[in-house]
Amino acid sequence: MRVGSFVLAARFPGQGQGEALHRAVRSAEVAEESGLDSVWLAEHHFVPYGTCPSAVTLAALLLGRTRRLRVGTAVSVLPTVHPVALGEQAALLHLTSGGRFSLGVGRGGPWVDLEVFGSGLEAYESGFPESLDLLVRWLREPSVGADGERFRFREVPVVPRPSEALTDVAGPEVVVACTSPASVRLAAERGLPMLLGMHVGDEEKAEMIALWRRHAHAAGRPAAEIRGAGHVSAGVCQIADRRTDAVETLVKAMPGWLRQGLDAHVTVDGRARGMRDPVAYTELLCGLHPVGTPRLCVDRLAATSERTGISRFALLVEGSGDLAATEENVRRLGSEVLPHLR
Repeated sequence: MRVGSFVLAARFPGQGQGEALHRAVRSAEVAEESGLDSVWLAEHHFVPYGTCPSAVTLAALLLGRTRRLRVGTAVSVLPTVHPVALGEQAALLHLTSGGRFSLGVGRGGPWVDLEVFGSGLEAYESGFPESLDLLVRWLREPSVGADGERFRFREVPVVPRPSEALTDVAGPEVVVACTSPASVRLAAERGLPMLLGMHVGDEEKAEMIALWRRHAHAAGRPAAEIRGAGHVSAGVCQIADRRTDAVETLVKAMPGWLRQGLDAHVTVDGRARGMRDPVAYTELLCGLHPVGTPRLCVDRLAATSERTGISRFALLVEGSGDLAATEENVRRLGSEVLPHLR
C-alpha cells in the first residue's frame, strides 16, 4: 500500500496566502522525512480554497527539495492550459527528477478561470477529450501534430522526449480525476488510472473501478494494464489519541475554510451554483476517512483497500489549519500508521 498526502495549500480564516503556501511546502518536506510515498498537489485560481495556482510549478520546487518522494498534480486543470505546454512541463519534470513525477489532470469547473485564460466554456463542456488525447500523445510519441476542433498545428518534434528518461516507463504517469460515468469511461478507454474524490465512500469508489474495468475490457486494453491500474483514492486523515479529539480538530477548523473557500468560486456564465453545508460536509469526511486513533486509521485504510482494490492514497493532512499540528499529523501517519499497512 502506498500512502501519500494531498496538499491544497488551503488558506484558513485569518491566515495569509504566504502562510498557507509555507505550510504546504513544509508538510511535503515532512512527508518525505516521515516515509510517506507521495505528495499530490491541488491547483486553484482566484479563491482561498487553495492558494496554489500552478501545481506543476509547486511540484518542480518539491521535486528539487526531495530525493525519494513521488510528487504529483491533483490536478492540473486541463481546460485552462494548452496540452502541449503542460506536456512539455511534465516531460521536463519527469526527466530531471528521475521519473518521480505524476501528472494528474482534470476538467475543473465552469469557473471564471475559463474567461481569464481565454479558453472559454466550450473547453470545459466538450473539449476535455481532445485536450487529453493531445497531451497523452505528446508524452508518448517522438513528434506530434494536431488537426482537431480546438488544436491545429503542423507536426513538431517533442523536446525533451520523456521516453529518454533513465526509468522503466515510457513517460510520466498520467492520472485522470473522475467524478462521473463519462469521465470513468474516458479514462478507461485510454488505459489511464483514476483519481477518485474524497466526497465519495468505498461503495461508490468500488462501483467506479468496476465500471472502469468494464470499459477498459471493451476497449481492448491489455489485461495486465487493467489488473495493474494504479487508481488513487483521495481522503482526509487526522490522527489523535482519541477519535473524538481528531473529529473535534477538523470540525473546529475545516468549516470556516470550506465556507470562505468554496463560496468564492464564480461561474463563468452566471449559472446558479450550490454549496455543501460546511459542517455537514466536514462530518461526512470524518465518517468516510481515517480520522481517529492510529489503530482506527490503519483499519479504515485497510478496509478501503480491501473493498475497492485501491492501494494508493492521497490524504489531506492539513485539516487543522495549523502548521505545527499538520507536521505532527504527518509524522504520526508515518510512524504509527504506515508500518502496520506494510
